[in-house]
Amino acid sequence: MSADVPVVSPCTNVCRMDASTGWCEGCLRTIDEIAGWAAMDDAHKRAVWQAIASRREAMAGTPFATRRERA
Repeated sequence: MSADVPVVSPCTNVCRMDASTGWCEGCLRTIDEIAGWAAMDDAHKRAVWQAIASRREAMAGTPFATRRERA
């Protein structure tokens, strides 16, 4: 993401927290990341996006990934 482009929210409107991971099943953010999004500066938002990408890679092929695909 370019530094001069506003950082969009990763929200997918599938708002269910997974108890085993602590991540939203829709956007893969933690509850703290979701609650704090509006107050975060763009650098912090980009860091959250990087964390989401890492989480997506880490969960590939797991039961959590299968549940997300059905959501």
